[in-house]
Amino acid sequence: MIKREHWGSRLGFILAAAGSAVGLGNIWKFPYMAGENGGGAFLLIYLALVFTIGLSVMLAEMVIGRMTAKNAIGAFAKLKGGAWPLVGLCGVAAAFIILSFYSVVAGWTISYMVKSITGALAIEDPAALGSVFGGFISDPVSPLIYHAIFMALTVFVVLAGVGSGIERASKILMPALFALLLILIVRSVTLPGAGEGIAFLLSPDFSKVTWATVSEALSQAFFSLSLGMGAMITYGSYLSKKENIASSAGWVTLLDTSVAVMAGLLILPAVFAFGFDPSAGPGLTFITLPAVFAHMPMGSVFAFMFFLLLGIAALTSAVSILEVVVAYFVDDRGISRKWASIVVGVIIFLLGIPSSLSLGIMGEFTIFGLGFFDLMDYISSKLLLPIGGLFISLFVGWVVWDKAKEDIAAHNGVVPGWINAWGIIVKFIAPLAIAFILLKGLGVL
Repeated sequence: MIKREHWGSRLGFILAAAGSAVGLGNIWKFPYMAGENGGGAFLLIYLALVFTIGLSVMLAEMVIGRMTAKNAIGAFAKLKGGAWPLVGLCGVAAAFIILSFYSVVAGWTISYMVKSITGALAIEDPAALGSVFGGFISDPVSPLIYHAIFMALTVFVVLAGVGSGIERASKILMPALFALLLILIVRSVTLPGAGEGIAFLLSPDFSKVTWATVSEALSQAFFSLSLGMGAMITYGSYLSKKENIASSAGWVTLLDTSVAVMAGLLILPAVFAFGFDPSAGPGLTFITLPAVFAHMPMGSVFAFMFFLLLGIAALTSAVSILEVVVAYFVDDRGISRKWASIVVGVIIFLLGIPSSLSLGIMGEFTIFGLGFFDLMDYISSKLLLPIGGLFISLFVGWVVWDKAKEDIAAHNGVVPGWINAWGIIVKFIAPLAIAFILLKGLGVL
């Protein structure tokens, strides 16, 4: 029997779990989502949903993990059995698939760090930078090299273990992430004309709010916290009963949300300062922002810092995603952490190859009308994650509710007063909201 590891400290767990939640979705996706949906109004709706539905589902996942000290599949098997382990299987499958294409995109950030140093991004014209980006991602070789480098870094952290690998890396990477964010924010908000971007993010205009805005905010709140794939079940499984799990979940949510808001304060003021479009979509990061940096004094330095920041966020998330899969093989299959990390990492790298090539030489190859990259994204983000989140909420709210309350009370021996409000959310509100995300993703709504 392989002895199960535990977090060395509460701070280590909070930073690791926050690192899991903080990823490309916070720094890459949130600013352009805010840009496309009216800025401040989107931010307020997002915050409201994060600290109600998002926090409640995160706490549900952590409770499942701590009650069982098991991986995402083993936790459901231990608590109830029957068909419930299939929920955990959805999570493990989602983690496996997501990391395969997530690593490809994360590899782009490493490439852009290099390009920042070499001066390849010192171009002020977004159209020209669009050509640089398009030429890079369609190349059959270069993106795969950076994909391999990123996966190797992820495997290196995970195979070192929970304490020596994940926790130690998080204690270094998360403070570095916040330091880089603060430096870049100071540079951004002090640019001439930046005030318009700050006002756009912080001044809500509710005339711009539609049901689509609410839907986008709900999806962003759910996915930015790494919910539905068992990452928080896995991280929660390494927690001691002495920890105040609700407080820890609150801190993780606060840190994750802070990064998203700070990313908005970094990106939107700079974009407005130079007259670019804040609703430029995914290209905001790899096309518009390099043009913004090219206009700045010492722009190459700030560009490098930004893509380093993006790479750190991607790495802390990728580590938690890989840990979901590795923990299953270590716990339930008795495979050593070292071999599970290496073998799973290699297989995930191989699965990422067609995702990368689908943006270039495999562009004409489609399945159900989707390229391979888009298909992997659809299966994981539109199907597996919402299904996982939906049944996690129902499981805690209806199947193991009494046990969950006992686990929450384990910290001080008293069931807290807010437990009934949490129960209403996980039993009714969260399942309905996640079902809405699922049906919308399927095109039913």
